[in-house]
Amino acid sequence: MDKSSYFTVTLGKRMVSDKKDRFIRTIDEHKKIIYKIVNSYCPNREDRKDLEQEIIIQLWKSFDKYDDSYKYSTWMYRIALNVAISFYRKERKWSLKGDFYDEASIFNMVDENGKDEAVLDGQIKLLQTFITNLNELNKALMLLYLEEKSYEEIAEILGITKTNVATKIGRIKVKLKKEFENI
Repeated sequence: MDKSSYFTVTLGKRMVSDKKDRFIRTIDEHKKIIYKIVNSYCPNREDRKDLEQEIIIQLWKSFDKYDDSYKYSTWMYRIALNVAISFYRKERKWSLKGDFYDEASIFNMVDENGKDEAVLDGQIKLLQTFITNLNELNKALMLLYLEEKSYEEIAEILGITKTNVATKIGRIKVKLKKEFENI
C-alpha cells in the first residue's frame, strides 16, 4: 500500500470513529427524549426495546443530515416521534400489560401538593391511560407539552403551526379534564 492510500484509509477510519463518538455523546446527552417517547408509545417492555433500537438506527442514519440551525433535542424529537408513530401504526394490536406502569414510567412525578402518594399514583396512572388512548399526534403533543416545551418548539418538532398546537392542546386538556370528571 502506498503512502497516499494508507493516509486515506487511516483518515477515513478516524472520521468514522469521530462521527461514532459524537453520535454516542449526542444520544447519551439526550437519552431522556428517547426514553420518554418509547415509554409513551409502547405498553410492554419487549416493544419498548424494539422501538428504542429503531429510533437509534434512524437517528444514526440521519446523523449526517443534521441541520445545526436546529437544536439536537428538536432534531431528535422529530425523528423519534416519527419513528414511534410509524411503529405504533404497525403494531396497533398492543394490549395494556401490567408492566406498563413500572417504576421507569415517564410520568413518575414528585408529590408537590402534599397529596397522599397512593392517590397521586392513581391519578398519574389514569393520566397515562388517557394519554395512551389519544391518537398519535395528540399523544406526541401531550408528551412535548408535559416536557414543558414551548408551543413554538412543539410546532417546529411536529411540523404544524403554533396556533394549531395551542388549539389542539386546549382541546386535549378539555378532553382529559372530562375523562377525570367521569371516573
